[in-house]
Amino acid sequence: MKKPELLVTPSKITELVPLIEAGADAFVIGEQRYGLRLSGEFLREDVKAASEITRQHGKKVYVAMNAIMHNDRIDELNDYISFLDHVGVDGIIFGDPAVLLAVRETAPHMKLHWNTETTATNYFTANYWGSKGAKRAVLARELSMDEVIETKENADVEIEVQVHGMTCMFQSKRTLINNYMNFMGKDLEKIENSRKAYLHDKERDTRYPIFQDENGTHIMCPNDICLIEELGEMIDAGIDSFKIEGILKSTDYLVKITQLYRKAIDLYCEEPSSYEESKATMHAEIEKIQPKSRPIDTGFYFKETVY
Repeated sequence: MKKPELLVTPSKITELVPLIEAGADAFVIGEQRYGLRLSGEFLREDVKAASEITRQHGKKVYVAMNAIMHNDRIDELNDYISFLDHVGVDGIIFGDPAVLLAVRETAPHMKLHWNTETTATNYFTANYWGSKGAKRAVLARELSMDEVIETKENADVEIEVQVHGMTCMFQSKRTLINNYMNFMGKDLEKIENSRKAYLHDKERDTRYPIFQDENGTHIMCPNDICLIEELGEMIDAGIDSFKIEGILKSTDYLVKITQLYRKAIDLYCEEPSSYEESKATMHAEIEKIQPKSRPIDTGFYFKETVY
């Protein structure tokens, strides 16, 4: 039975070794100028160091270039891709065709992962981008389990799904936090680039994390996805990569979550009955360390989440 890759998004370079020791197979990193909703900022020196660390441990590192590109950044793409090729990253994540075209020019051998967050909803589209050079499709978080499995059964490319963590429910290219703070006459410096702002729904007593970066304003869902009890069906279907989203998570939390998913994947692949016996316990362990303000659910996989 093929084990899926366990993919984690670290927030800083010092998290790589602890996460490797916890069982991570690969990482998504990058800088916000080119990548969307990154757990942390990895500038060029960090990307180079991350590539060296992962290579030493036999792991992989992918760099996110899935931002919505405007004309002012097009001339930068080839130079950045050339740098990524030089330091030996294992793949580039893209959404904008401009990145694909730049990779063709500069590093045609580079592995490409197509990730548009919301439009990867069927296998025809995944295979279209596969025909253009993508080797992997990152599926939208809004798909049901049946849709995920059907897509994998008919896909000509690798399939990646998110199994744990926060998801985005809204993005605007506008600097909404800046606009609000200016309108209210408040001190912008205290909140600009902060990831500790929230929208509070008093009626439901729910908090939606909201932050702003170079790509605009992002409002995140109030719950975290947790699929540790539902991995078996996706492993049987041959899903290639399971992603743990580390945005707005502490190092200790992310390491513990990685350890639990590593254990779950290994158990199911080596002794499915042991996984079935242990999965409820693992779920309970996650609930113990989960922030009280962020309950866990299964997202859209079984249509539980409603925004």
